[in-house]
Amino acid sequence: MNREKQIIKISIIGIFVNLILVAFKATVGLIAGSISIVLDALNNLSDALSAIITIIGTVISGKRPDKNHPYGHGRVEYIASTAVALIVFAAGITALVESVQKVIEPQMAEYSVATIVIVSVAVLVKFFFGRYVRQKGKELNSSSLVATGTDAVSDAALSFSTLVGIFISLVFHVAPEGYIGIIISAMILKAAIEILKSTINDLLGVRADEGLTNKLKKSIAKIDPQIQGVYDLAVHNYGPNKIVGSAHIQVDDTLTARDIHHLTKRIEYGIYEKYGIILTIGIYASNDSGKFKDVKDYLKKLIKQYPHILQMHGFYVDEGLKTISFDLIFDFDELKPEEKVAEIKQKMQEKYPDFSYAVIIDTDVTG
Repeated sequence: MNREKQIIKISIIGIFVNLILVAFKATVGLIAGSISIVLDALNNLSDALSAIITIIGTVISGKRPDKNHPYGHGRVEYIASTAVALIVFAAGITALVESVQKVIEPQMAEYSVATIVIVSVAVLVKFFFGRYVRQKGKELNSSSLVATGTDAVSDAALSFSTLVGIFISLVFHVAPEGYIGIIISAMILKAAIEILKSTINDLLGVRADEGLTNKLKKSIAKIDPQIQGVYDLAVHNYGPNKIVGSAHIQVDDTLTARDIHHLTKRIEYGIYEKYGIILTIGIYASNDSGKFKDVKDYLKKLIKQYPHILQMHGFYVDEGLKTISFDLIFDFDELKPEEKVAEIKQKMQEKYPDFSYAVIIDTDVTG
């Protein structure tokens, strides 16, 4: 069974589980006059709606690329996760308003053995189902399923707090419904904010996983001993299973176009077969091992004076054009990288006045 079908199957099961819980909880909550149980039922109803949105998002994200969306529709899953978070947030606000009203005007609920049994079963069902969904979400790399599973586990905790409230009411003859409802509301809102934060980060774009980028760099470097270094690695996520990227490799400037063609194709095919990532390879030519070694050594010594410079690469001396080019990576604490580059260029000009200098400021995207 492919990824999309598995996500849809799990989501459909989630819809039925939540609707059954809604029916039982709403019934016993209304009979007992328990606001916390009714709110718990409302939360399960929002979960069922979230599962429907997950299905819709999964179906759309599985559409083939088209002219307007050449990278596919994978990011729709992140939009679906955002919609799930907003629904959960709305449920939390509703629960909070109702709970505050119950604190202001407390009422004793009447609980039966059936009520206690149903709530207890609901706790177990939501806990184990939530863990299952969250685990499957991680296996399938589905942010929507992970969000749904996390929410379900939180629901189990909420239902348990409702159960605690029932026992407090029965033992101490007090009405803790409103206060427990506020706790439930806070937990619902917290879960919604965490889901929303995660999905917004996915939509905005975040630093690629360091473990993945380190593996990619090592894998590229091992493909051929002619590769002197791997730089400027960038990966872009167009959905859970759609990653494209680019990287530069440094090679000796004596390699021919044929040599470079064979080398880059080996890298692109190798990375795609191993990681499923479509990678574009650029080239840095290197001629710093001979007569220009002292120039590069001086530059490296100079750069050490600037603590916010993380790396220098792409160094090349063009004798014909009398130009020295290189790239600099600054950390994000450097607020004025252009000024630092101007200083470095001036100092290099003073040391080697026969050359002009072309410097590109790179971003620390992968560490």
